[in-house]
Amino acid sequence: MKIDPLPVAVGLVLGGLVHLTTVLAMPRLALEDAHARIERVGPANEVHLIPSPTPFEAVLPRLDPSFAHAVCRYDLRDEPLRVTIPLASDYMSVSFYTRHGMPFYALNDRAAAQRVIDLQLMTPDQRAALPRDEEITAADRLIVESPSEEGIVLVRAFVREKGLQDAIEARLREAKCGPVG
Repeated sequence: MKIDPLPVAVGLVLGGLVHLTTVLAMPRLALEDAHARIERVGPANEVHLIPSPTPFEAVLPRLDPSFAHAVCRYDLRDEPLRVTIPLASDYMSVSFYTRHGMPFYALNDRAAAQRVIDLQLMTPDQRAALPRDEEITAADRLIVESPSEEGIVLVRAFVREKGLQDAIEARLREAKCGPVG
């Protein structure tokens, strides 16, 4: 019995295309994506603590229970934002994601010049509209360009001991995510 390779090849290519299309479309079609879950935590352009995950409930999947988490769901349609995060004694990181969960920038406490991470988040158009001031150098102002007008800023702070949880969460409550002005 001789098998014709053309139908087999067409079937494999068609199956591969359907699989690839499904995998790429799922993040945009999902009803309970990270952005929708964080939307229930609080309004945009404000920092909110995320409750520690339990085996039965978590705001976001796969959060490490040895970290305290805070989140800012941002909206840059009206104006750029200033993100200010006071650092804790142990490791901290800040990650930036688009509306659909694509990471585009991250930094940790080692990159901070002082005991605070202070940056401005804006779209490329908002950055292009900034005045060209020769006295303000790139080192004076950290600007992060967001590829989308909406997205998520996720802050992670390591909790070395359970007894330090309250102090670290108090530090995260001091974080700001609001208008630059």
